[in-house]
Amino acid sequence: MRAAVLHEIGHRTLDVRDDVETAPLGPDGVRVRLRAAGLCHSDLSAMSGVLPQPAPFVPGHEGAGEVLEVGADVTGVAPGDRVVLCWMPSCGDCPHCRRGQGQLCTLGLGRLRTPGFRFAGGTGLYGFYSVGAFAEETVVAADSVIKVPADVPFEVAALVGCGVTTGVGAVVNTARVEPGASVAVLGCGGVGVAAIQGARLCGAARIVAVDPVASRRERALAFGATEAVAPEELRDAGKRLTEGGFDQVFEVVGRSDTVRAAYDAARRGGAVVVVGAGSREDRVAFDLGELFFNEKRILPSLYGGGEVRRTVGLVLRLWRAGRLDLEGMVTHRVPLAAVNDALAQMRSGESLRTVVTLD
Repeated sequence: MRAAVLHEIGHRTLDVRDDVETAPLGPDGVRVRLRAAGLCHSDLSAMSGVLPQPAPFVPGHEGAGEVLEVGADVTGVAPGDRVVLCWMPSCGDCPHCRRGQGQLCTLGLGRLRTPGFRFAGGTGLYGFYSVGAFAEETVVAADSVIKVPADVPFEVAALVGCGVTTGVGAVVNTARVEPGASVAVLGCGGVGVAAIQGARLCGAARIVAVDPVASRRERALAFGATEAVAPEELRDAGKRLTEGGFDQVFEVVGRSDTVRAAYDAARRGGAVVVVGAGSREDRVAFDLGELFFNEKRILPSLYGGGEVRRTVGLVLRLWRAGRLDLEGMVTHRVPLAAVNDALAQMRSGESLRTVVTLD
């Protein structure tokens, strides 16, 4: 089958080839025919080495498709079901899962070095975070698929697999934004726009979108931001629009300088919600005096900050009710053969969310 492969960490282009096979289907496995895969900035981070991922690997962790085959021990899904891929599955029984924090379950981490694909001839390669959505088919564990209604478009379902769930969940689960709140969102890509929509749904009075790319600032206004500014304008916006800073500031970039800017933009007693996935080597500095006297809360948010299946269900209900615009987030559609063009669009900031079609 066809798949896009990154041969070495640090390479900027993918090798689209037709000699890739899925791993054998085990008793707890599910074979999925991919129909759409979203291109997320985390894919670029894995390619560059910011996020740990063994190579060679098939990128893509935001995907949707239909079940082709299930293993002998699989229940809950059957051939023909429409599913979203989940890159951080939960076991349901560990201490994190029992607390309702399934997004912190380490079940999926143990699979990162299990090859999910192989070249014809037997040489193994990995799927990014055990998914590998830039392929016509993938085999994943049964707990890595979430069944969705058959009328949910594949493009919408793919976005729900990561970006939208992450952004909306950070607002409703992690920050719990209240009506009338003042909010700033640093980084207005797909996850940032999802956070802006989440803040609008929660009734935030001020939603300031912050991004260096003018086209992204314009799009953020269309999705619910009340004002959009360049990063160097954030300080002035805070002075004009708030009394001492924003109630919640969402960092959706994954860099130490933007985390620091988010902290400075929050009011005393406010919250800094760190959503962006950054490098382990990138350090952010705070002094103990400011941490103590300002009482600003620093709240990391992983995969929506809550049980993923529950957040996915919430997002789909809001979309079906017309409260979330997911179709409008897709600004580019490319076939798998043009995936490197999509990577270039994302690096330039030109695209909001690119969907790779796999029909």
